[in-house]
Amino acid sequence: MKKIFHLQQENKHPDRVLESIKYEIRRYLKRERKKKLPDNAVFWDFDCRFGQNSEEASSLPASGIISALDKANEDKWSQCYIEIIAKASFKARSDEEELKEQDLSQSPIASEIESD
Repeated sequence: MKKIFHLQQENKHPDRVLESIKYEIRRYLKRERKKKLPDNAVFWDFDCRFGQNSEEASSLPASGIISALDKANEDKWSQCYIEIIAKASFKARSDEEELKEQDLSQSPIASEIESD
């Protein structure tokens, strides 16, 4: 999601506008987390950027978006830019796990299972 949210809107209370933006962000994150993970992926991770516009946006963790949005509202920003890109996070395999896997593949039990 790459989107500019207007924090000040006519005929709408600023608190309601802020809550609707937070709701949309949470809904997007929840929807992305429900998607099927690729093979060997452990969880969905998010690359996030936040700022007054796309040029001034800086990176921050997904958990920091809501607090950054609150701070932007306190500073009376008229709009803010939010970018959230989902990416699959893979668990790095340690040397111990690779050795265990090799030992299991070379064991006599594994060869018996393969021959059946």
